[in-house]
Amino acid sequence: MNANNEKWILLVVLSIIWGSSFILIKKSLEHFDPYQVGALRVLIAGIILMPIAISKYKLFPKKHLKWLLLAAFTGNFIPMFLFPIAETEVSSSIAGIINSMMPIFVIIVGALAWKFETTKQQLIGILISFAGVCLLAFGGDGEGGKFKLIPILLLLLATLCYAISTTTVKSKLMDVSSTILSAFVFAFVLFFPSLIALSFTGFFSTFSFDENNLTGLMFVSLLSIFGTGLAMMMNYRLLKVSSPLFASTVTLLMPIVAIIWGILDGETLSILQFVGATIIIAGLIFLRTKPNIIKK
Repeated sequence: MNANNEKWILLVVLSIIWGSSFILIKKSLEHFDPYQVGALRVLIAGIILMPIAISKYKLFPKKHLKWLLLAAFTGNFIPMFLFPIAETEVSSSIAGIINSMMPIFVIIVGALAWKFETTKQQLIGILISFAGVCLLAFGGDGEGGKFKLIPILLLLLATLCYAISTTTVKSKLMDVSSTILSAFVFAFVLFFPSLIALSFTGFFSTFSFDENNLTGLMFVSLLSIFGTGLAMMMNYRLLKVSSPLFASTVTLLMPIVAIIWGILDGETLSILQFVGATIIIAGLIFLRTKPNIIKK
């Protein structure tokens, strides 16, 4: 398969998988607290990928260790806690919409840290989408117009972390295969931090194999296997066959999937939030155009 066809297939499949992650986080939160959801998500991925990591340990990129650590913690650890914490206050639909801001952060991080070129249209697109985020924050959550600034900021921070990880992987870790990179990240780098974090939540002293916990484990396992382990392999592969900005465009399609799942689960968007979501998508589409380049 040629790279052009592969990148579009990966884009669509990733949109469906990651777009479904927000409803799985919501369902997991019905059984565990946000910190347990985040830690379990990373820990289960590490357990599943451990055999690959062990069998390929000689390929561990020691010379790029600092970049691997940066990519791992910003892309696969910190956001895993921020999203569940935020989703205790906002709907899964809103979380999916906010996550669509990732291309904006890719542009900002890329320009500041990696000297990627920036266009005037991209800067205008950033401002347009930021206006949409403000409407989301002030527009309520289908619950009488409650102000939701803190969870919105947590979601934006998580999205910024994803952008840091994405640009780091593209700039420094492209010589490592996507499967092996995912295995190293979850099995070697993040396994013990997630285990320690889970221990501090009291999970091991309170867990029992009752129907509630087993149902929760089912949702977290689906989230971990598909939304974390498999999705990150595909994302690293997408970065290999495309650009960071194209790879981040997956977040343009994710809100559609997230909103569909949210509606099926009884969630609603206020009029202001619907307008805000539309403005965000409009800004993202606008920044994808290719006019005059601002030289760094």
